[in-house]
Amino acid sequence: QVQLVESGGGLVQPGGSLRLSCAASGSILGINVMGWYRQAPGKQRELVAVVRSGSDPTYAASVKGRFIISSDNVKRTVSLQMNSLKPEDTAVYLCYVGQRFMGRNNNYWGQGTQVTVSS
Repeated sequence: QVQLVESGGGLVQPGGSLRLSCAASGSILGINVMGWYRQAPGKQRELVAVVRSGSDPTYAASVKGRFIISSDNVKRTVSLQMNSLKPEDTAVYLCYVGQRFMGRNNNYWGQGTQVTVSS
């Protein structure tokens, strides 16, 4: 099992910035994807940004150029720097980890952290 602990989030005005962080612990061998998804009320969960081992980050079109994802493969942490935030970025943000271990693909989710963009 992999445990994920998120930090960051909160209330920010439009145009502001926030930083989310997530740390993985437990059975961390084989982690090959780390990233962030979000879910707004009444909407489906959507990818925000992910980093796959050996690949460039992938961003949702709606956040490209505003959000920056970074990861530390040794510490098993992933962060999301969110700039120029818009009201439509308001959602619960969830840390995601994908793992290939003992021949199985496992998916793990954090508990979620609320991001609210409002004046």
